[in-house]
Amino acid sequence: MSNRIVTPFGADATADEVSEGVDLTGTRAIVTGGASGIGIETSRTLARRGAVVTIAVRDISTGNKVAAEITAETGNSRIDVRRLELTDMSSVRTFVDEWDEPLDVLVNNAGVMAVPGLTIDGGGWERQFATNFLGHFALTTGLHHALARANGARVVSVSSSGHLFSPVVFGDINFRFRTYDPVQAYGQSKTAVVLFGVAASARWENDGITVNTLNPGAIATSLQRHVGGKLATPVELQKTPAQGASTSVLLATDPHLAGIGGRYFNDNQEASRVDRRPTDIAELVNSVASYALDPDAAERLWDIAARAVE
Repeated sequence: MSNRIVTPFGADATADEVSEGVDLTGTRAIVTGGASGIGIETSRTLARRGAVVTIAVRDISTGNKVAAEITAETGNSRIDVRRLELTDMSSVRTFVDEWDEPLDVLVNNAGVMAVPGLTIDGGGWERQFATNFLGHFALTTGLHHALARANGARVVSVSSSGHLFSPVVFGDINFRFRTYDPVQAYGQSKTAVVLFGVAASARWENDGITVNTLNPGAIATSLQRHVGGKLATPVELQKTPAQGASTSVLLATDPHLAGIGGRYFNDNQEASRVDRRPTDIAELVNSVASYALDPDAAERLWDIAARAVE
């Protein structure tokens, strides 16, 4: 990839380390799924840097508990908790309608992984596609006006190296004809997340909004509950939640990344583009599939998503 972005930070860096010296005082940030896993660490670091942080969660009580813990640790009391259910479009619309301020940072962090059986939501969409992609599509496009008001807003979406296991299968997104496979469904949803970054950055460039995506790495969190709570990644490539949140925070805060969008990062570096699925695990976690960066596929997906969330 030409002009591939390289930073001084590697896989071992934490969210605090990549944002050292950054002052977010006066900025507003939303973190979906900000009360669990790497979402907590993302919220904590943004709060530590002075941002007003809104934790968007399904469970308000858990969100309030996490917010109190973050305030106690960082001294930042400007932690807001709001309910958001990404698979419920009415919940997304309510969240959007109630947001009336400029928005500097949106971290689309919430997600589900490898749901064992085919589950179709009320809108007719496979659950992982609906949660990981469509819900965040509706949220982000709904908040476009708030992002545009911020003069340099950043959207950061959490994808996965799992996107290398499937492109978006436009002819059968919802597994009506092909046999449901939880890993392929997860991969398809995470490819969709990357494609959204490509399309949104192109569409919103003149609004000063950038959208980037990332692979956080292998972190043992509740996301793995459908695969026995275990990681297939070798121990030497696994991360702590603080390390897993680092690339999200880097993309949200690093001044050198201002104005850069439509890209995919891993271990705080821009990933290498590949035209085949890597067979080596180390290469796999550092790659991005060419189909996930295809602008034509990104536009096709945008049109489908826009109709789906109307």
